Amino acid sequence: MHPQRKKRLLLLAAALAVITLASTLILNAFRSNLVFFHTPSEVASKQVATDRTLRIGGLVAPGSIQRSAGGLQVSFAVTDQVHSVPVRYQGILPDLFNEGKGTVVQGVLGADGVFQASQVLAKHDENYMPPEAADALERAGQTVVQP
Repeated sequence: MHPQRKKRLLLLAAALAVITLASTLILNAFRSNLVFFHTPSEVASKQVATDRTLRIGGLVAPGSIQRSAGGLQVSFAVTDQVHSVPVRYQGILPDLFNEGKGTVVQGVLGADGVFQASQVLAKHDENYMPPEAADALERAGQTVVQP
């Protein structure tokens, strides 16, 4: 084999290795930062991982909000009118958070089935609901008004 050809082949192999390594690192970074949206029905059917950060959307179940005395610990349930998921949250809730209103919670589903939320998002006006939550409610037979 000619030295020039051998040199080009080594250079090509090194470039291919660098591109493969860079692609692997970028894809791992994307995968670790992905947060998937699920409905309470998907959570109830055990279609979600308990070790990953995810989002659950739906309505705050009426009568489910329980606040701890003198603390910021809040428990409530998110429902899609078919299934409900109990949620625990430590912190200040958004002003628009209320029973029967749309919400999206982000956090981790515990092995006990309780969702430990790290973030709670509330709808921003009377007509808005995340598209995934609206679809889940429509599948459950609930009529949803979108702007």
